[in-house]
Amino acid sequence: MGQHQDGHPLVIGAGVAGLSTALRLAEHGPVTVLCAAGLGQQAASAWAQGGVAAAVGRDDSPDLHAHDTLDAGDGLCAPEAATRITAEGPRAIERLIALGARFDRTAGGALKLGLEAAHSRRRIVHAQGDGTGREVLRTLIDAAQRTPAITLLEGVDARCLLQDAQGAVAGVLAADAAGQAVTHRSGAVVLATGGLGGLYAHTTNPAGAVGRGLAMAVRAGAILQDMEFVQFHPTALDVGLDPMPLVSEAVRGEGAWLVNDVGDRFMAAYPRAELEPRDVVARAVWAELTAGRRVFLDARKAIGERFGSAFPTIHAACMAAGLDPACEPIPIRPAAHYHMGGVAVDAAGRSSVEGLWVCGEAASTGLHGANRLASNSLLEAAVCGEAVAHDIAGRPAPSCRDVPPAALPPPPTSATVRPWLDQHAGVLRDAAGLRQAADALTPLARSAGPEVDAALIGLFIVQGALAREESRGGHFRTDFPDRAAEARSSRQTLADALPPATTAAAA
Repeated sequence: MGQHQDGHPLVIGAGVAGLSTALRLAEHGPVTVLCAAGLGQQAASAWAQGGVAAAVGRDDSPDLHAHDTLDAGDGLCAPEAATRITAEGPRAIERLIALGARFDRTAGGALKLGLEAAHSRRRIVHAQGDGTGREVLRTLIDAAQRTPAITLLEGVDARCLLQDAQGAVAGVLAADAAGQAVTHRSGAVVLATGGLGGLYAHTTNPAGAVGRGLAMAVRAGAILQDMEFVQFHPTALDVGLDPMPLVSEAVRGEGAWLVNDVGDRFMAAYPRAELEPRDVVARAVWAELTAGRRVFLDARKAIGERFGSAFPTIHAACMAAGLDPACEPIPIRPAAHYHMGGVAVDAAGRSSVEGLWVCGEAASTGLHGANRLASNSLLEAAVCGEAVAHDIAGRPAPSCRDVPPAALPPPPTSATVRPWLDQHAGVLRDAAGLRQAADALTPLARSAGPEVDAALIGLFIVQGALAREESRGGHFRTDFPDRAAEARSSRQTLADALPPATTAAAA
């Protein structure tokens, strides 16, 4: 087994959150970044089409941005987190521009700002129309590659956290590009491993987004928060691809309509029509689908021949499927897109486990609540990545401690888990279906097979959804359609999912 005992801070994940953390940490000393695939190849950040939400317009303010965030979060946001992170939005944009990000601008040179659902102002900073995530990630990768203090290790797949006798994190056990076990020793580990949409059969996420960082954290003793809150993007391109290409909310922001196969614009009766929050739109689309109708996004009148220049990524995906969005409606359906829950962290990104920080989609910071406001994810990744770096840099460098040997877990798979979550923990949920899913996932979560982590994280989602007997944000129970009077976050540990006595008996 290979050994790396440098003890420098270790960042797992090379998306916007991980690289933002590494760049700030590098100002204080060496830092190592582990990337399971090649840089930019599997990071969901690169797939973000809408943009970065930030209050940079003359008619806007961070207070307004925070208000919209709290409103979309359906009572479950942490107000302090929303205020703190939205306040950092303008500075985050300035820093990205300073690093070389090429955001779209007006003829007069000002940032061109887009509108998305549930935003009260145009505040979406974007690049190449719908290529914002790709441009931001390119910027950060270029900056990281120019920084001597950052060691970027591609093809190194982190599999589990290592802990000392006191339970503090002391490193990571990973597989190198050849599949051989390698140990990276560090007393300061940052998980920036992304989300879990890949646990669903219909998803806009990369195939590797199966909650691996969450499994690593909870097995090390971390607390998970609000796991039942999964955001289903209402408009994924429905042409049989896996993962499903995203059709950005910005298309609706430019005036495109949702229609069914008999031509009814079914969102017209809603106060904000197609620009209702994502959970509302997803349920409306789902209702059409379950009634046996197909659903389309019709951009012909609102955008027409401008579609290719305004949304080149979406245009290319449509054309590859034999559709011209300038003159044909786009077939869509909801798909698992973003996870509002994750590892419970404080304002500095610290988890409940000593030596473990978490940022980006893997973290539950309190910003998103029950329903993420569009384009707040890249903002959170950039802002919270820097907060994590500031906290680690302000602490004494931890020493590398002895850890017991550990066996390298197998590479994770999720094929068996995906249909269970899709069918029973999707846009609409009920007790009977959730119990079926829990019964199917529990034996897998107790096994030693390659689906053990996917099943475990799926089980957290299902158990959280079963316990939440209300409907709020992205979580909708058909048997409990009303919202509870009091908004409460859920918190779960490994013992909650797999009680110790049961685990011992199974062993």
